[in-house]
Amino acid sequence: MRWRRRRLSRMEDARKAQAPIKGRGAASRVDGRYAVTVACGEDDGWGSVYEGMEAPPRLDTHVTEERARSIISRNDSPDIGFAQSINPYRGCEHGCVYCFARPSHAYLDLSPGLDFETRLFAKTNAAERLQAELARPRYQCAPIALGINTDAYQPIERRYRITRSLIEVLDACSHPFSLITKNSAVLRDIDLLASMARRQLVTVYFSVTTLDNRLSARMEPRAAAPHSRLKAMQALSDAGVPVGVMVAPVIPMINDSEIEQILEAACAHGARSAGYVLLRLPHELKQVWREWLQLHYPDRAEHVMSLIQQMRGGKDYDSAFGTRMRGTGPFAQLIEQRFAKAHRRLGFGRLPPLDTSRFVAPRSPSPQGELF
Repeated sequence: MRWRRRRLSRMEDARKAQAPIKGRGAASRVDGRYAVTVACGEDDGWGSVYEGMEAPPRLDTHVTEERARSIISRNDSPDIGFAQSINPYRGCEHGCVYCFARPSHAYLDLSPGLDFETRLFAKTNAAERLQAELARPRYQCAPIALGINTDAYQPIERRYRITRSLIEVLDACSHPFSLITKNSAVLRDIDLLASMARRQLVTVYFSVTTLDNRLSARMEPRAAAPHSRLKAMQALSDAGVPVGVMVAPVIPMINDSEIEQILEAACAHGARSAGYVLLRLPHELKQVWREWLQLHYPDRAEHVMSLIQQMRGGKDYDSAFGTRMRGTGPFAQLIEQRFAKAHRRLGFGRLPPLDTSRFVAPRSPSPQGELF
């Protein structure tokens, strides 16, 4: 087997994966939209290095440590409930095949497919940058959403502890923040979260896509199992941390039948607020998702995509504000009505507002050091 580089034609179809890869959501390195060249394998007549193997070689996770120049991201999107966010990592080892953040890896000239979940970047100076940005004289306190583009509690957090260091900075200056995760590893920081919850400084949402362990293992292979998320939800609730659930994403003919069951299970485990988001397929994610469908559900792949397009104005995705999270059309309305009915029946409300009045800016670093 030899490898060569060749130019990427815009009209060229993505390479097809032959089989799922155990422990990974994507099954191939779908080319990024900015790629100029791509790598491809060609048989040179001496036999493939994979000949006789029952499965492709294991894909290890590679982490690159980087120094961030800034850490707080800001947005003014009208359909997003926060203005500030922090992402401790780029890429996510959870490997959720449906993740809307996958296309962001194209900016790094990496694949939104397998590279997104195997080639990660850790912002090792995140806490240092956060403290410096909060200390700026013009900084206006507003709740920060932690771990939005990629999960702040993905597996590599056990090693790097960047999320823990960020929460310690927020705790020290009484800055409010919210979390959304699909990993029970959040319980490691229950001491900080419980303490901040008593001051109305934190809320935690869990993303629950399905209660079916087999489906979860296929769609989100390295995220915590559904029952583990529910147990973590209950533990945080018992510790006084306001907890909510996001049924996300809702996918027709894959997990849409579970909406009511997920809400019931979350309510029974302490969740007091709930929301949902329809499957979003921006940019290269369309290819990653279609490939996954063909590998895991070939019998219904066309039907699933037909329903998705019915909710997206005939396209795979419509990014228009106001409808990108919910979709349009009869099927989208049916999902909305089912969710609203279960939401009312179970008594879900809103989590308490976060308190910005307690914020005390950290001291700016001084070249003379801390004398007093």
